Amino acid sequence: MGRFTLIAGPCVIESKEMLIYEAGVLKEIAKEFNLDFYFKASFDKANRTSISSYRGPGLEEGLRILDTVKEAYNINIVTDIHEPWQAKEVANVVDMIQIPAFLCRQTDLLLAAGRTGKRINVKKAQFLAPQDMRNVITKLEETGNRDILLCERGTSFGYNRLVVDMSSIYEMKKFGYPVVYDATHSVQIPGGNGTSTGGNREYIEPLAKAAVAVGADALFFEVHPNPDSALSDGPNMIKLDDFRDMIERIMRIKYASE
Repeated sequence: MGRFTLIAGPCVIESKEMLIYEAGVLKEIAKEFNLDFYFKASFDKANRTSISSYRGPGLEEGLRILDTVKEAYNINIVTDIHEPWQAKEVANVVDMIQIPAFLCRQTDLLLAAGRTGKRINVKKAQFLAPQDMRNVITKLEETGNRDILLCERGTSFGYNRLVVDMSSIYEMKKFGYPVVYDATHSVQIPGGNGTSTGGNREYIEPLAKAAVAVGADALFFEVHPNPDSALSDGPNMIKLDDFRDMIERIMRIKYASE
């Protein structure tokens, strides 16, 4: 995989202007710490808690905005898909396709993503053991695609509760593919606010430090200029102004553990 990888950006596309601003800041942070950077934002959040929650601008407009950001900064782009037919359209713009955790066992979705030839980041479902990802890998490998990342994002532990088992990172690395730690979704409290998801933002940094110490090859963060006013996932997003210093502290742990 080469350099340590950073996947970061807002949960969902809120506006072109915000994405262009945030992508520029994140690119400079990644450059400072010599990180392989992928800018992430979703064109549609199809699994929101409430029917009335903001989902995003949709596929066509969302990809147009992501392509504008890509061209403006010459950066790699990643976004998630929810249905097989979206894979081909998304592959025309992005450099990495992300498979949401709840959909990681969906065979047709995995096959469609794998056939694009793009790098695929698969989030391990909250209900799966790390060993279960072997079957996910096999489905992607059937397409001939070996550019696969496995992502740890916490395990369901009772109602409205996620727990991170760091041994999951260690176990998934045995498959021979890079492992990503999703530092922000792992601190969610799914449905914890009734009609929206809550989160424990204060846990993001210590858990990310633990992940790099145990051997994670990449980190995933959702970052926003003002998380408390974000249209999605605000309670578990990092404030953009705080992100650079946090990355510096985390990378110190990574280098100390090597």
